[in-house]
Amino acid sequence: MPRLKLGILQVNHDRSVEVGDAFPDDAHRFRDLFDAQEQRFTYRVYMTIGGEVPQDVDEQDAYLITGSPLSVLDDLAFLPTLYDFIRSCDAAKKPLLGACFGHQAIAMALGGMVARQDWNIGIDQIEVSETLPWMQPAVPSIGLYQFHHDAVAALPDGCTPWATSPKCAVAGFTKGDHIFTTQAHPEFSDPFMRCVLDYTKPHLSPEEVADAEATLTRTNDGPLFADWATRFFGGTS
Repeated sequence: MPRLKLGILQVNHDRSVEVGDAFPDDAHRFRDLFDAQEQRFTYRVYMTIGGEVPQDVDEQDAYLITGSPLSVLDDLAFLPTLYDFIRSCDAAKKPLLGACFGHQAIAMALGGMVARQDWNIGIDQIEVSETLPWMQPAVPSIGLYQFHHDAVAALPDGCTPWATSPKCAVAGFTKGDHIFTTQAHPEFSDPFMRCVLDYTKPHLSPEEVADAEATLTRTNDGPLFADWATRFFGGTS
């Protein structure tokens, strides 16, 4: 089976002792998720948080923009370069997947809006409002880890939501068959989720912590989402 060339645009560099030193970085978490499949990838990580993006969209077969504790609402130095690359992928119809921060960055780059909302933390049961061809096996809903305080408030022209939940109105969207996003973190594991939640507790109310912890007994469907993503990129799983 030929290997797909997947470019991972990393928009996070966690230097905390509690999280960053205890777990693999975002790119490695996605690699671990995809490496559990039969389909194999050749990876190239771009440190986009430092301004690095591919010079040509055809450097790789497909791209993925990771999550980040940073906010697209802030004046981040790397955002203009990232937005330009997103628009280049859109123009070339190059497969591009965005997760969490990546989902929001794609929305902003293409003319949508992002706004601050209540925290959404834990495993969110997301309704699949539109089943795309690569979403096999098809399911009516999917449980995925969430950890976000911002959310897409208005979609760009030409984009269609595929996922929603009571805590996240736009939990994912598509454009054509070349852009696919999720507000969720399919790459999270239970130990990582609990570690990040513990690290964030000083910024949360007791009610927010209790609500988040109550969801963690739900099923995590990250591996199912990985199957979908692989088909979206052009592979099989």
